[in-house]
Formats: sequence, C-alpha cells, structure tokens
Amino acid sequence: MLNKLKKLDLGIVIILLCLMAISVLTIHSAIDGQSAHYANTDLKTAVFYGIGFFFAISATIFDYRILLKTWYILYGIGIVLLVLVFFLGSNINGATGWFRLGQLSFQPAEVVKIVLIIGVAFLLGRKQGEKLRFVQDIIPIGAFVFIPFMLVMVQPDLGNAIIYLVILLGMLWIGNVKYTHVLIGLTVVVASIVLFVSLFTVFNSNIKEYLTDHHKEHWYARINTFIDPDEATADEKHQSLNAQIAIGSGGLRGDGYMQGDMKKGGFIPYPYSDSIFVVIGEEFGFTGAAVLLLLYFLLIYRIIVIAYQCYDRRASYIVIGIASMYVFQIFQNIGMMIGLMPITGITLPFISYGGTSLLLNMLCIGIVFSIKAHQEVYELAD
Repeated sequence: MLNKLKKLDLGIVIILLCLMAISVLTIHSAIDGQSAHYANTDLKTAVFYGIGFFFAISATIFDYRILLKTWYILYGIGIVLLVLVFFLGSNINGATGWFRLGQLSFQPAEVVKIVLIIGVAFLLGRKQGEKLRFVQDIIPIGAFVFIPFMLVMVQPDLGNAIIYLVILLGMLWIGNVKYTHVLIGLTVVVASIVLFVSLFTVFNSNIKEYLTDHHKEHWYARINTFIDPDEATADEKHQSLNAQIAIGSGGLRGDGYMQGDMKKGGFIPYPYSDSIFVVIGEEFGFTGAAVLLLLYFLLIYRIIVIAYQCYDRRASYIVIGIASMYVFQIFQNIGMMIGLMPITGITLPFISYGGTSLLLNMLCIGIVFSIKAHQEVYELAD
C-alpha cells in the first residue's frame, strides 16, 4: 500500500491544491451580493474538495484493472440511472437530469462520462494497437456511446452529450483510427455544421416559434447569438455580451479581488458556476486568466506524460479519454465566455461550483493515480 502511495504524482497534487484555492476564493467572491440561497457555497466547495482528495488518494491503492473487468456492469448501471432520472429526477434550469438527495443533488450524466471512458478503453484494448475497422470496430464503439448520448440529449443536456462525443473522438484517435476514416468523419461533421447553420438561417422564425412553444427559448437565444449576433436581440445577447464586457474591463491586472462590478450588479448569471471564468477575468485580469490556463496546461501535460509511460494500452486509452474530457470542457467554458463558442451548461473543471462534477473530476484524477501506481505491477504480471 505504501509503495503505491509513494508513486502518487506530487506535481498533480500541487496543481490541484492551487486550483482548489482559486476555486474557493473565486466562488466566495462570486456569491458576494447573491441571495441567501447561495450562502456557504464556498465552504461547500472546500468540503467537496476534501472528499475529492480522499477519493483520489484512495483510488491510487485501488487496481484500475478491476474497472476494466466490470465495465459492462458499470455501463448497465449508468444506463439505468439515465433512464430513472426521467421518472424520479428533478428539473433544474430546464433539464430533468438530477436526483435530489436532501440538500444535495446528483447528476448521473456526469458519472456516465467515466463509465464511457472505461468501456471504450476496454473495447479499444481488444485491438492491441491494430488499425480500427469501420464496420467491425468503429460502429460498435459508436453505438456504445450513442445510447447514453441520446438519453442525455432528451433531458435535455446538450453540454454533457457533446462531451460524450469528444471523449469518443479523442479515444478513437489514440486507438489508431485510419486517416481515411478521419477524413470521412471530418467531412460529415463540417457538412452537418454547414447544413445546420443554413437551415437555422433560412427557417429562423419557424425554429424560434417551435422552441418557444416547447419552452426552450434559451436554446434559440444561445444558438442565434452565436450564429448571427448582429441580428440577435439585446435579451438574447445578454449573457454573452456582458461576459465579454466584464472580462475586457479586467484589463491586464483586473479590478481587484471582490471588486467586480458586473458580478455585483447581477449582469452575469451563475457567476459561481458556468460563468466563473468571468469573475476571474474581471477581478484578476489577463494575468489571473493566464495563471489559470498555465495550471491547466501543466495538469494536462502531467496526465499525458502518465499516458505515454503506460505499459498497458487500455490504461493509456483511459488517461487520454480523461484528458480529452478536461481539454474540451476548459476550451468550451472559456470559449463561450469570450464569444468563441456557443453558450452551454458546461462548467469549468475544478473551478466551478458543483459537487457531482468536482467529485467526478477528482475521481478521474484518482484513476490516473491508480494507473501510474500499478504500471510496474502490470509489467511484472505480464
């Protein structure tokens, strides 16, 4: 046990401690002036971090290969949870994707991320590094991801559904997909985007009427603001425009801790969660944002180094799946705050408030720790 704990990646631990400090301090500033409902959100985040560190360090001792052996059980449990949430779940911000547990909420879509990573890693591992065949390999793996993707889409939770696809693409790439298949995939994606934008532009009023009738006005506002910001109304551009103004007002060094006027005025929705990067940009400026991005870069770098050092291909696939998830969430969350990506409900990893999300991210780090600790054991066993 001690030998495994000695292999704990101290670099990642230090980075996580820095992210924890940034998260707690920023959330404390973000809830300043908010309603009493958000009181102690910063303290709850610190508690979740403490539990998360316990999970991560405990997972180091746990042999990750047990997860690979039970992937089908984990997948079944994940699908059952995604189905049950339709009947027993609570509606939060227009999506029925949470189970209420007293004062706490649990989002199964978050847990399914790691389930998919483990399952896809097992399926790819059977190929032993050989080129993936389209019909025999890519289609079955795609179907494996498609089922939870559709269940999450109809909640509706577009953010997590997209993350499932990103995980799949990242792992297929490292799983030795053929370049012809990559070209075909890119062609389909580009063609789909062009078709969607064209249809949205042509049938704009019809789409708006349909989504309004089904109480999905926020979907239309987010898409319309991104595709045609010049024609979008002030209400539709409210979050995106104010976020960019707040970040721009921070300048090089920011307005100072707890001094963000846009946040205090209520111009930024969910400043403690989805929009937390806006608080960092406004109060700490370009310097604070750069420090955060540097920490993320170092975290992803250390994770990829561990993947490179793995003897077990399946372990490498798991680590790359986790890295792909982090990279996309970071890019999407920051990108939507500066106008590069459409607004979605994706949180900023390790920074935004959210118990399920934070614990999942810490558990993923624990699995990375376990993989690093068990590689020599794996080599001796083989």
